[in-house]
Amino acid sequence: MKRFFLWSARIFLGLFLFSILAVMALGVLPVYFTPLMGIRATEQLLDREREFRLEKDWVPMEKISPFLYRAVIASEDQKFLDHHGFDWEAIRAAMDENRSGKRLRGGSTITNQTAKNVFLWPGRNLLRKGLEAYFTLLIEFFWSKERILEVYLNVIEMGDGIYGAEAAARVYFGKAAVDLNRQEAALIAAVLPNPLRWRPDQPSSYLRQRQAWILRNMRNLGELPLNGAQ
Repeated sequence: MKRFFLWSARIFLGLFLFSILAVMALGVLPVYFTPLMGIRATEQLLDREREFRLEKDWVPMEKISPFLYRAVIASEDQKFLDHHGFDWEAIRAAMDENRSGKRLRGGSTITNQTAKNVFLWPGRNLLRKGLEAYFTLLIEFFWSKERILEVYLNVIEMGDGIYGAEAAARVYFGKAAVDLNRQEAALIAAVLPNPLRWRPDQPSSYLRQRQAWILRNMRNLGELPLNGAQ
Protein backbone atom coordinates (compact mmCIF):
# COMPACT_ATOMS: atom_id res chain seq x y z
CA MET A 1 0.00 0.00 0.00
CA LYS A 2 2.85 2.36 0.81
CA ARG A 3 4.39 1.75 -2.62
CA PHE A 4 0.99 2.27 -4.25
CA PHE A 5 0.47 5.62 -2.56
CA LEU A 6 4.01 6.66 -3.42
CA TRP A 7 3.50 5.91 -7.10
CA SER A 8 0.07 7.56 -7.03
CA ALA A 9 1.61 10.69 -5.54
CA ARG A 10 4.31 10.71 -8.21
CA ILE A 11 1.75 10.33 -10.99
CA PHE A 12 -0.43 13.08 -9.52
CA LEU A 13 2.56 15.41 -9.16
CA GLY A 14 3.68 14.62 -12.71
CA LEU A 15 0.24 15.38 -14.12
CA PHE A 16 0.06 18.57 -12.07
CA LEU A 17 3.41 19.81 -13.37
CA PHE A 18 2.58 18.75 -16.93
CA SER A 19 -0.71 20.67 -16.84
CA ILE A 20 1.06 23.84 -15.71
CA LEU A 21 3.73 23.49 -18.39
CA ALA A 22 1.08 22.84 -21.05
CA VAL A 23 -0.88 25.95 -20.08
CA MET A 24 2.29 28.05 -20.03
CA ALA A 25 3.40 26.73 -23.43
CA LEU A 26 0.01 27.35 -25.07
CA GLY A 27 0.08 30.83 -23.63
CA VAL A 28 2.57 31.69 -26.39
CA LEU A 29 2.29 28.92 -29.01
CA PRO A 30 -0.53 28.62 -31.59
CA VAL A 31 -3.17 26.00 -30.83
CA TYR A 32 -3.56 24.03 -34.05
CA PHE A 33 -5.58 21.06 -32.77
CA THR A 34 -7.92 20.35 -29.86
CA PRO A 35 -9.63 17.26 -28.41
CA LEU A 36 -13.00 18.44 -29.78
CA MET A 37 -11.57 18.62 -33.30
CA GLY A 38 -10.38 15.03 -32.95
CA ILE A 39 -13.76 13.86 -31.64
CA ARG A 40 -15.68 15.61 -34.43
CA ALA A 41 -13.28 14.28 -37.08
CA THR A 42 -13.78 10.75 -35.77
CA GLU A 43 -17.57 11.19 -35.85
CA GLN A 44 -17.38 12.35 -39.45
CA LEU A 45 -15.20 9.41 -40.49
CA LEU A 46 -17.56 6.91 -38.83
CA ASP A 47 -20.65 8.46 -40.44
CA ARG A 48 -20.58 7.55 -44.12
CA GLU A 49 -23.32 10.06 -44.89
CA ARG A 50 -21.20 12.97 -43.71
CA GLU A 51 -18.45 14.60 -45.70
CA PHE A 52 -15.13 14.87 -43.86
CA ARG A 53 -14.22 18.47 -43.23
CA LEU A 54 -11.63 20.20 -41.09
CA GLU A 55 -11.35 23.93 -41.76
CA LYS A 56 -8.90 25.54 -39.37
CA ASP A 57 -6.48 28.47 -39.73
CA TRP A 58 -4.66 30.09 -36.83
CA VAL A 59 -4.42 33.88 -37.06
CA PRO A 60 -3.05 36.34 -34.48
CA MET A 61 -5.34 38.78 -32.70
CA GLU A 62 -4.44 41.69 -34.98
CA LYS A 63 -5.81 39.71 -37.94
CA ILE A 64 -9.25 39.28 -36.35
CA SER A 65 -11.83 42.03 -36.76
CA PRO A 66 -12.40 44.00 -33.54
CA PHE A 67 -16.09 43.67 -34.34
CA LEU A 68 -15.85 39.91 -33.86
CA TYR A 69 -14.27 39.91 -30.44
CA ARG A 70 -16.67 42.63 -29.36
CA ALA A 71 -19.53 40.48 -30.66
CA VAL A 72 -18.50 37.32 -28.80
CA ILE A 73 -18.02 39.25 -25.56
CA ALA A 74 -21.43 40.90 -26.04
CA SER A 75 -23.00 37.51 -26.78
CA GLU A 76 -21.17 35.05 -24.55
CA ASP A 77 -19.59 36.84 -21.60
CA GLN A 78 -20.19 40.55 -21.07
CA LYS A 79 -18.15 40.58 -17.84
CA PHE A 80 -15.16 38.89 -19.48
CA LEU A 81 -12.74 41.73 -18.83
CA ASP A 82 -13.78 42.06 -15.17
CA HIS A 83 -14.03 38.52 -13.79
CA HIS A 84 -11.26 36.02 -13.05
CA GLY A 85 -12.69 33.10 -14.99
CA PHE A 86 -16.01 32.64 -13.19
CA ASP A 87 -19.12 34.81 -13.40
CA TRP A 88 -20.62 33.95 -10.02
CA GLU A 89 -23.74 36.01 -10.60
CA ALA A 90 -24.48 34.14 -13.84
CA ILE A 91 -23.74 30.81 -12.13
CA ARG A 92 -26.20 31.57 -9.32
CA ALA A 93 -28.87 32.67 -11.83
CA ALA A 94 -28.35 29.48 -13.84
CA MET A 95 -28.64 27.31 -10.72
CA ASP A 96 -31.86 29.07 -9.68
CA GLU A 97 -33.42 28.62 -13.12
CA ASN A 98 -32.36 24.99 -13.35
CA ARG A 99 -33.79 24.22 -9.89
CA SER A 100 -37.08 25.87 -10.82
CA GLY A 101 -37.46 23.46 -13.73
CA LYS A 102 -36.97 26.02 -16.46
CA ARG A 103 -34.87 25.39 -19.57
CA LEU A 104 -31.35 24.39 -18.58
CA ARG A 105 -29.06 27.37 -18.61
CA GLY A 106 -25.30 27.56 -18.22
CA GLY A 107 -23.10 30.12 -16.54
CA SER A 108 -20.06 29.43 -18.70
CA THR A 109 -17.54 32.20 -19.37
CA ILE A 110 -15.22 32.62 -22.34
CA THR A 111 -12.37 31.38 -20.13
CA ASN A 112 -14.40 28.28 -19.18
CA GLN A 113 -15.09 27.56 -22.83
CA THR A 114 -11.44 28.08 -23.77
CA ALA A 115 -10.33 25.65 -21.06
CA LYS A 116 -12.87 23.07 -22.23
CA ASN A 117 -12.03 23.42 -25.92
CA VAL A 118 -8.24 23.43 -25.61
CA PHE A 119 -7.65 20.83 -22.89
CA LEU A 120 -10.78 18.72 -22.38
CA TRP A 121 -13.66 16.88 -24.00
CA PRO A 122 -17.42 17.65 -24.22
CA GLY A 123 -19.52 16.50 -21.29
CA ARG A 124 -21.28 17.52 -18.11
CA ASN A 125 -20.00 15.01 -15.54
CA LEU A 126 -18.37 16.18 -12.32
CA LEU A 127 -14.86 15.09 -13.34
CA ARG A 128 -14.99 17.10 -16.57
CA LYS A 129 -16.47 20.15 -14.81
CA GLY A 130 -13.86 19.92 -12.07
CA LEU A 131 -11.02 19.80 -14.59
CA GLU A 132 -12.60 22.69 -16.46
CA ALA A 133 -12.56 24.79 -13.29
CA TYR A 134 -8.93 23.80 -12.64
CA PHE A 135 -7.77 24.75 -16.15
CA THR A 136 -9.82 27.95 -15.96
CA LEU A 137 -7.83 29.01 -12.90
CA LEU A 138 -4.53 28.18 -14.60
CA ILE A 139 -5.46 30.03 -17.77
CA GLU A 140 -6.54 33.14 -15.89
CA PHE A 141 -3.30 33.07 -13.90
CA PHE A 142 -0.86 32.52 -16.78
CA TRP A 143 -2.61 34.13 -19.76
CA SER A 144 -3.69 37.70 -20.43
CA LYS A 145 -7.29 38.47 -21.35
CA GLU A 146 -6.12 39.21 -24.89
CA ARG A 147 -4.49 35.79 -25.13
CA ILE A 148 -7.57 34.02 -23.79
CA LEU A 149 -9.73 35.74 -26.39
CA GLU A 150 -7.19 35.09 -29.16
CA VAL A 151 -7.13 31.35 -28.42
CA TYR A 152 -10.91 31.19 -27.99
CA LEU A 153 -11.52 32.83 -31.36
CA ASN A 154 -9.08 30.45 -33.06
CA VAL A 155 -10.39 27.14 -31.68
CA ILE A 156 -14.11 27.62 -31.07
CA GLU A 157 -16.42 25.41 -33.16
CA MET A 158 -18.26 27.59 -35.69
CA GLY A 159 -19.84 24.93 -37.89
CA ASP A 160 -19.56 21.29 -38.90
CA GLY A 161 -15.80 20.88 -39.28
CA ILE A 162 -15.24 24.65 -39.10
CA TYR A 163 -13.10 26.03 -36.28
CA GLY A 164 -11.98 29.54 -35.55
CA ALA A 165 -12.62 33.02 -36.86
CA GLU A 166 -10.53 32.82 -40.03
CA ALA A 167 -12.13 29.59 -41.29
CA ALA A 168 -15.63 30.82 -40.45
CA ALA A 169 -15.11 34.17 -42.19
CA ARG A 170 -13.81 32.52 -45.36
CA VAL A 171 -16.42 29.74 -45.50
CA TYR A 172 -19.47 31.86 -44.66
CA PHE A 173 -18.58 35.29 -46.08
CA GLY A 174 -15.68 34.70 -48.47
CA LYS A 175 -13.32 37.08 -46.70
CA ALA A 176 -10.59 37.15 -44.07
CA ALA A 177 -11.53 37.44 -40.40
CA VAL A 178 -9.94 40.88 -40.20
CA ASP A 179 -12.39 42.17 -42.84
CA LEU A 180 -15.62 41.12 -41.09
CA ASN A 181 -18.04 43.98 -40.59
CA ARG A 182 -20.23 44.56 -37.56
CA GLN A 183 -23.27 42.70 -38.92
CA GLU A 184 -21.28 39.67 -40.06
CA ALA A 185 -19.44 39.46 -36.75
CA ALA A 186 -22.72 39.55 -34.85
CA LEU A 187 -24.13 36.73 -37.01
CA ILE A 188 -21.09 34.53 -36.36
CA ALA A 189 -21.40 35.19 -32.61
CA ALA A 190 -25.13 34.43 -32.82
CA VAL A 191 -24.55 30.82 -33.92
CA LEU A 192 -22.04 29.91 -31.18
CA PRO A 193 -24.61 28.35 -28.82
CA ASN A 194 -25.40 25.76 -31.51
CA PRO A 195 -22.97 25.95 -34.46
CA LEU A 196 -23.94 22.51 -35.79
CA ARG A 197 -27.55 23.64 -36.24
CA TRP A 198 -27.27 27.27 -37.39
CA ARG A 199 -25.30 28.97 -40.18
CA PRO A 200 -24.47 32.69 -40.16
CA ASP A 201 -24.74 32.88 -43.96
CA GLN A 202 -28.26 31.42 -43.85
CA PRO A 203 -29.81 33.24 -40.89
CA SER A 204 -33.28 32.31 -39.71
CA SER A 205 -35.59 34.90 -38.15
CA TYR A 206 -34.41 33.70 -34.74
CA LEU A 207 -30.76 34.28 -35.70
CA ARG A 208 -31.66 37.74 -36.95
CA GLN A 209 -33.19 38.47 -33.55
CA ARG A 210 -30.03 37.27 -31.82
CA GLN A 211 -27.94 39.36 -34.18
CA ALA A 212 -29.96 42.48 -33.30
CA TRP A 213 -29.60 41.71 -29.58
CA ILE A 214 -25.84 41.25 -29.94
CA LEU A 215 -25.51 44.51 -31.89
CA ARG A 216 -27.33 46.38 -29.12
CA ASN A 217 -25.05 44.82 -26.51
CA MET A 218 -21.99 45.77 -28.57
CA ARG A 219 -23.10 49.39 -28.56
CA ASN A 220 -23.77 49.24 -24.81
CA LEU A 221 -20.30 47.81 -24.13
CA GLY A 222 -18.63 50.79 -25.75
CA GLU A 223 -14.92 50.69 -26.48
CA LEU A 224 -12.90 47.74 -25.19
CA PRO A 225 -9.20 47.94 -24.16
CA LEU A 226 -8.24 45.15 -26.56
CA ASN A 227 -5.97 46.09 -29.46
CA GLY A 228 -7.90 49.27 -30.24
CA ALA A 229 -11.37 47.75 -30.49
CA GLN A 230 -13.88 50.29 -31.74
